[in-house]
Amino acid sequence: MPPHDPSMKGAGAIMSVMEAVWTLGSIGVVQLLAVISPGPSFLIVARTAVARSRTEGAKIAVGLAAGTVVWSTGALVGLTSLFHAVPVAFTIMKVLGALFLLWIAFQTFRHAAQPLDLEPSTERGVENPFVKGFLTQIANPKVAVFFGSIFIALLPAAPPLWMSVALVAIVSFNELWWYSLVALGCGSGPVRTLYLKAKTTVDRVTGLFLGALGLKLLADA
Repeated sequence: MPPHDPSMKGAGAIMSVMEAVWTLGSIGVVQLLAVISPGPSFLIVARTAVARSRTEGAKIAVGLAAGTVVWSTGALVGLTSLFHAVPVAFTIMKVLGALFLLWIAFQTFRHAAQPLDLEPSTERGVENPFVKGFLTQIANPKVAVFFGSIFIALLPAAPPLWMSVALVAIVSFNELWWYSLVALGCGSGPVRTLYLKAKTTVDRVTGLFLGALGLKLLADA
């Protein structure tokens, strides 16, 4: 047998870390594109910033990020347990995850030109902005399905603990900084107008990106 070479082991560890970092970055970009594409979360932050204040909108952003911690952690824990119990489920879920990404891409591209209504809503609801943001995220099952899809599609079957923690931090921070920026921008008329004009382009680019990713993942699976 050839002598044990510690350098080979070290090189393998470095490659594993680099692959993990690349995976984390890929998931972060995909999720950020989904976050940037206007939806229910954007509307509630924007409306609050317009009707009340930027600070109130930013508090909703914190609530959305807290909800993301819950959904992303739940997706990671649930999927890891499932794959340990039924290994073949990893491949099946990978295909389903890719198909869901394709559906999201189609819907995003299809409704790209649909205008957003940022006029403040007259309906009453939860007054605490943090709680409102948190409940908005928790009450949206599509968030859980989306996380499950991208996690299945891009993560290894058994990611290390540090990678899972980093992943939750990345997706939650994406929600926090983007929607805080939305709250800040929607308090400014010119910024809000510019963003709404760019909505169609943002949605179409997001749809194309997610569609290409879904096709690649489907082929790989």
